[in-house]
Amino acid sequence: MTGPGTKMAESDMSVRSSRELWTILMGRSALREQAQIEAELDRHWERLHQGLSYYKPPSSSSAGKVKENKDVAQPLKDFGLRISKLLALDEQQSVQLLQCYLQEDYRGTRNSLKVVFKDERQSQALLLKVAGYYYEERMCLLRCVLLLLTYFQDERHPYRAEYSNCVKKLEKDLVSRYQLQFENLFKAEAPTWETHGNLMTERQVSLWFLQCLREQSLLLEIIFLYHAYFEMSPADLLSFTKMFKEQGFGLRQTNRHLVDKSMDSLVDRIGYLSSLILVEGMDIDFLHKCALEDCTVQHQFSNANDVIKEMDQLLLTFGDIPHHGPVLLAWVLLRHTLRPDESLQVDESIHMITGKIGNTALQLGVFKYISTMLKGLGVSGNNCTASTAKMCIYGLLSFVITSFEEESLQTDGVATQCSHLIDAACEVLSAPSLVEVFWEMKPNMGLGMILDSAVGMFPHKIGPLLQLLTALLSNKSTVSKVYNVLDKMSYYTQVYKHKPNDIVSKDDETLWRRQTPKLLYPLGSGQTNLWMPQGVLGQVMIGGDQGYVVRWEHSYSSWTLFTCEVEMLLHVVSTADVIAHCARVKPILDLVHKIISTDWTVSDCLLPLTSRIYMLLQRLTSVINPPVDVIASCVNCLSVLAARMPGKVWASLHHTGFLPFASSPLTSMPQCVSAEGMKAGNYGTLLVQIEQPRGEYAVTIAFLGLITTLVKGQLGSTQNQGLIPCVLLVLKEMLPTYHKWRYNTYGVRERIGCLILELIHAILNLSPEGEDQASTPSLQSLCIYSLANTEAGQAVVNIMGVGVDTIDMVLAAQPSSCGAEGPGQILIQTVKLAFSVTNNVIRLKPPSDVVSPLEQALTQHGGHGNNLIVVLAKYIYHKHDPALPRLAIQLLKRLATVAPMSVYACLGSDAAPIRDAFLTRLQSKTEDMRIKVMILEFLTVAVETQPGLIELFLNLEVKDGTEGLKEFVPGEWSCLHVVLELIDSKQQGKYWCPPLLHRAALAFLLALWQDRRDSAISVLRAKERFWENLTTPLFATLTPPSDTTEPCVLETCAFVMKIIGLEIYYVVRGSLEQSLKDGLQKFSNARRYEYWSQYVKSLVCHVAEMEEEGISSFPETQMLISAWRMLLILSTTHSDVMQLTEDSTKLKLFMDVLDGTKAALTTPMSVSCLRLGSMMATLLLILLKQWRSVVATAPDILSPLSLILESILQADQQMMERTKAKIFSALISVLQIQGLNGGDISQLPQLLLSVCETVKAEALALIDSTRHMSQTGDAVEDEDSMETDSFRGPQKDQRDGVGVLALHLAKELCRSDEDGEHWVSVMRQIPVLPSVLGAVEVSLRSKHNLYFTEAALHLLLTLARTPQGADAVAGAGVIQAICLPLLSVYEVTSNGASQSSRKSQDSACWPGVYRLCMSLMESLLKTLRYNFINDALDFVGVHQERILQCLNAVRTVQSLACLDEADHTVGFLLQLSSFCKEWQFHLPKLLRDVQVNLCYLCQSCTYLLHSKKMLHHYLQARNGDALPPDPLARTQRAPQTPSKEAAGGGEREEAEQKALLAVQCSLLKILSKTLATLQHFTPDCCQILLDQSMDLAEYRTLFVLSFTTPAFDPDVAPSFGTLLATINVALSMLSEMEKKKEPVSLSIASLVSVEEIQAIKSLLMFTMENCFYVLISQAVRCLKDPSILPRDKQRLKQELGSELSTLLSSLSRHFRRGSPSSPSSPSSGVLPSTQPKPPTPGSKASQEGQEPLIQFVQAFVRLVQR
Repeated sequence: MTGPGTKMAESDMSVRSSRELWTILMGRSALREQAQIEAELDRHWERLHQGLSYYKPPSSSSAGKVKENKDVAQPLKDFGLRISKLLALDEQQSVQLLQCYLQEDYRGTRNSLKVVFKDERQSQALLLKVAGYYYEERMCLLRCVLLLLTYFQDERHPYRAEYSNCVKKLEKDLVSRYQLQFENLFKAEAPTWETHGNLMTERQVSLWFLQCLREQSLLLEIIFLYHAYFEMSPADLLSFTKMFKEQGFGLRQTNRHLVDKSMDSLVDRIGYLSSLILVEGMDIDFLHKCALEDCTVQHQFSNANDVIKEMDQLLLTFGDIPHHGPVLLAWVLLRHTLRPDESLQVDESIHMITGKIGNTALQLGVFKYISTMLKGLGVSGNNCTASTAKMCIYGLLSFVITSFEEESLQTDGVATQCSHLIDAACEVLSAPSLVEVFWEMKPNMGLGMILDSAVGMFPHKIGPLLQLLTALLSNKSTVSKVYNVLDKMSYYTQVYKHKPNDIVSKDDETLWRRQTPKLLYPLGSGQTNLWMPQGVLGQVMIGGDQGYVVRWEHSYSSWTLFTCEVEMLLHVVSTADVIAHCARVKPILDLVHKIISTDWTVSDCLLPLTSRIYMLLQRLTSVINPPVDVIASCVNCLSVLAARMPGKVWASLHHTGFLPFASSPLTSMPQCVSAEGMKAGNYGTLLVQIEQPRGEYAVTIAFLGLITTLVKGQLGSTQNQGLIPCVLLVLKEMLPTYHKWRYNTYGVRERIGCLILELIHAILNLSPEGEDQASTPSLQSLCIYSLANTEAGQAVVNIMGVGVDTIDMVLAAQPSSCGAEGPGQILIQTVKLAFSVTNNVIRLKPPSDVVSPLEQALTQHGGHGNNLIVVLAKYIYHKHDPALPRLAIQLLKRLATVAPMSVYACLGSDAAPIRDAFLTRLQSKTEDMRIKVMILEFLTVAVETQPGLIELFLNLEVKDGTEGLKEFVPGEWSCLHVVLELIDSKQQGKYWCPPLLHRAALAFLLALWQDRRDSAISVLRAKERFWENLTTPLFATLTPPSDTTEPCVLETCAFVMKIIGLEIYYVVRGSLEQSLKDGLQKFSNARRYEYWSQYVKSLVCHVAEMEEEGISSFPETQMLISAWRMLLILSTTHSDVMQLTEDSTKLKLFMDVLDGTKAALTTPMSVSCLRLGSMMATLLLILLKQWRSVVATAPDILSPLSLILESILQADQQMMERTKAKIFSALISVLQIQGLNGGDISQLPQLLLSVCETVKAEALALIDSTRHMSQTGDAVEDEDSMETDSFRGPQKDQRDGVGVLALHLAKELCRSDEDGEHWVSVMRQIPVLPSVLGAVEVSLRSKHNLYFTEAALHLLLTLARTPQGADAVAGAGVIQAICLPLLSVYEVTSNGASQSSRKSQDSACWPGVYRLCMSLMESLLKTLRYNFINDALDFVGVHQERILQCLNAVRTVQSLACLDEADHTVGFLLQLSSFCKEWQFHLPKLLRDVQVNLCYLCQSCTYLLHSKKMLHHYLQARNGDALPPDPLARTQRAPQTPSKEAAGGGEREEAEQKALLAVQCSLLKILSKTLATLQHFTPDCCQILLDQSMDLAEYRTLFVLSFTTPAFDPDVAPSFGTLLATINVALSMLSEMEKKKEPVSLSIASLVSVEEIQAIKSLLMFTMENCFYVLISQAVRCLKDPSILPRDKQRLKQELGSELSTLLSSLSRHFRRGSPSSPSSPSSGVLPSTQPKPPTPGSKASQEGQEPLIQFVQAFVRLVQR
């Protein structure tokens, strides 16, 4: 960018502006070190020394230098010359001023400058703004000097030494210079348009003059402070006196015609300071000291007679201006004390002069003036000028009172002058340091004499004494002194109009004596009273016709007297005397208030007074014209009491009727908000009827203070109900309207606003505990609701909308000495509170779909850019209080997150200038660090929620000359420059980049990565050393994780880890930046994986140890652990990129994770430990799954895991649910990887015990919840859906639920413990099986808890495989639990299609449960044999319909689920078929049905296997479903090839082939088992061939005499042709497997592994064997059957002879080619149960081993052919 702004950006502020210097010296910038402050002072002390003369007038040489300067752009030079003309300022300085202005205060963009310079109207406006900036620069320069003089002797100030050194340098001629500048200012001619150009309008002249007065006031302040520390010579005093006289103490300004009303206070201030400088110059303190020690010669004036004479003459002319008073009084003292010892004459002249001057001073009302002056100079606090003035006046007053009689100081009546003196004394004593000086003094010296005289008039005049004593309270030590003074009074002064009767007096009436004792107060008997005994003497002070003032010598305690006074007021409250009594009681209340707020311990002694305040409040507020000031004092006292004992104050206040209250109980929010049934109380009446009409708000201010105190004092949570009406009054009646009330005093409105917001702020910051016990709204929710939905919220919005310009104006208007109490500071505080309140309301507001009026008001687009978002953003221009812009940005951040609006759109045309302002403050090296952090946090939020705004801040520009791919570079105003600088490793540790700022910059970068801002990320990646700088924190060595670790360092490292993780995750492996790869390589080489793993482990252990205290930086700790976890999880899949390949390193990391998990989960549990434990457990689980090979080599993992499990089973159940599940999963994984050999077997019993306990507990809980559910929620149940789980109560059934995983773990443990030495005893000890079976029964009946049921069946199935286990399962009542309830799991339909679930057979479903039950029955029957036969027959009987339907269904439905069920069913029938006789006896019909159905099944399978095309067609017709996964191909797929499109068709085909093969395998399994079963239903071959007497009726014929190929038709009965076809199909499939050349075998070979082909071959051989066996057995049965016709028998022989001969030749050919494994031992992988071996003679797996089958068949063929 070229043009006016370029050089500006480059020059980097070679000249520091005075305002920046002031900010730095105040300690409000980033430069906070003492050395840095010293360097600043060294660089700039010369400027401070020159003062305002630093700014030179224009000169031709300077103009020439500007023209020659090549570094400044021409437009800037031209404009600089215009500034020079307007301000009469040196040209070079004008250009500098412009540069500073553009850097600090300019509110446009640099680009807009060009336009501004060219456009006359805009450039004029800019000129005036620069003029304003120049004025402020001059003020700041003087403020710097004032600051140095204020603190250079203050031991508490951090920079005292630096300030002091600088003051030493400035000391020599500072005052003479500044005095000269002051003279020049008050003599200066006002500028005119002729001299300064036509912009110098009347308004500008007025501003110039205002500035002139301000500078005069500041210069005088500096001179005054200087002389407070350094002595003034008599000659200087004379010159100052002359100067001030000439200037009329500020009243005779050269340009006094320009003074308007608004400048009066400044003119007064100049007068006050002039007067003080002269008094300070006379050094009265030192004079007093000299007088006391009688060495007046030491005083500088003792030998300055010439000056004294001249001063006498000068001061005799004084007396026409109030400012003269203190000067005259001081001079009287000086002359009076330094009396020369010469002739009497001179003495008389002195006497005359002092008398005259003294009288003039008194006539000017010097004491009244002093109190006005001290009030006008401001409250002393941080205000050095005010406190120095008080010290000066204190010396003056002390000396005056010591030197002159009190009477001689009074001109206009005793009372008024005395009260002015006391007022002045009180003002002086408001400086705490002077109170201590007072108490250290002798009692009858100085101001102590005023105290004595006030005591002398007590209690006739209560006010003066109490006013003084109240002023004399500053700390705890002074409280006891004041208390004792009042507790031990020795005089009681009374006034009488006439002499009473019970008095005896001397003749001269100077002494009286009491004859009778007397009660001093007319109160009822039994009440506190004072008693004056008889014989007391009283001295008559004043006597005569006017009346008598008598001082009785009577000792008493004033505290008793005060109690009586309050009682009296209560008595006369409704009479005319009330006003007089109030005047007596108010000082008492004020004193009590100050005492208890200074020292609480005295409050017990004051109980008689404080306990009467409640009654006083009640009585006073209900009279017709209530005394507002007394009521305010009462409420103030209660506020102080409430801070210590809120409950007690609240209880007593409740009965006074003062506070608002609810007449009916509060129930709901709408009722509360409408204020229905609420009364405003006496306070509400007072506000409306008295305070608002009068415009004085003492009670309101006190009331707000009281309520805030009560809310803060725990009542906010306990007394919600009572406080709601009070708070509601504030929210409804005060907050929305307080700015419209009438006010008499400036600043009260701001104060009330501030107090209201402080109250709301306190409520919103209450901790929410204990608030939700009732249905009624809490204070907090009421506040939130009101602010969000009523006009109270709009009022807060209006406060925030004040805007930066108004605040700057208010600040500029107030005198610099206001300190922290000025209207500007109160306004800033109010706006800050409004920000905080709004932020909290939005944060705490319950989420709702409707946008609340508050949110609408915050985010609505106003016309002309006046919406609130712009106002908030513009607070960035505020420079006075860094917290204001910070809180404004914080609120913007909150709004950007929650409000559905674009901040960028709201900013409109102001967007770019505001962006520049944000970035300028972010780039500034001296800016307050917290603002920078907040700006970065705001941008971090904006990345995600404000796309437009973040683009503005990123300011990316497309690089020139890049075609095609866009390449970006950051623009000049891009936030990336700053962020990159902040993460630069070379910048770390410098003062402008503290850790917090570094952390904020990284948080911003992380947001870019998380939001995938590719353009910005690409720019960052391209920066050199970016990755190196970014990863620097990961190479640092952190302090051990004790609590001293800077939490933000942990976050910094966490952010870096997350950024690296996201980069690795998102970027394709090949295209990672080389520098990042190098960084990761370096990380690995430097053993940083081990370091961080160790560190994270120690962090977790630290959190676990810090259990009791809790840990302050827990969120940061959690974040770091989470980031480390992410990196480790990534490394399991990207180990090559991340250079984490060594198994030894992985093992170390794994063991650290295990130790960390153990540390977190085996300590006493806290929420933080549980969170970390849960995180670590997840990581442990992932690493277990991913690093199996590493874990396999690990040392014992089971032991620590078992310990963890024991620990968490004892912890709080609610919180541990997920963690338990993770630990169970981990144990299952470890058992699968390491088995028990890795762990010590001694762990097993304990582990089994823990697991079984859990299983039992979970099962019982499940039974309860399922029963509860079936009672309540039956109607909801949807019959069709398989896993409807409408109940979401305490027990949820989930795949990874604790109960399910515990069952799986129990299964694994039982499997490991095969011989049952442990589990048997554990299961005897804990009734696991009964409870599990109970749960299974309930679940089956209600068809709920699918996963639990499935897992339980798996456990039972594992147990059922061993004899002991089967015994236990059967003994526990398995058949009762399963047999009948299983009926409710399925429904039998006519077409048999119901069980074809659309789900894959792997996922859980109720048909799967049915299949598992079938397997369980099969397994039990197989293991227990005859012991279980009756149960098995019961099961078959109950489920016969389903069994028969399933056998039938294979013909119509070939889904894998259906085939799987058929497989399980036939497997069970195969076991049962061994018990034919029992079956025949119990269920003869079913047996017959089963036999028939099995034969049909055999026919269906054969047909489907024979006709591949038909099967393929069926599958395609059914394939609306996704292709079922292949049960055989369990191996992982090869990585996908890149050319997916080309391979798409082939893949589809391959998938179909796989599906086909899967179905074929299933059919083959079913066929083989069916034939094996049928073999049991047909006579034994040997027996039927050899035993002639065999009973044939025992065996039915199963196949009809027909030899046609089986048709796919349910009407065609299975025949011998079926069996022959089966053998044929098996043979052809066998030979297909053998062929190597054909394409089909290619596809099979490519789809199936060698082992699986071997298994299929074995199955085929087994099928053939059984088929031959059944065929031969059935054939012989037919041949022997007498009922068959001989013709048929003959046909049978012929057909079988020819068919079998053909088959035999093919078979022997096959055997010669190659032999499959022995058919009698089918692969256990495919058939789950080994079959009873067919009686073939040989079973060797060799060539000859296959002969017996052929021999056997050949023998039969020979038999047939005979």
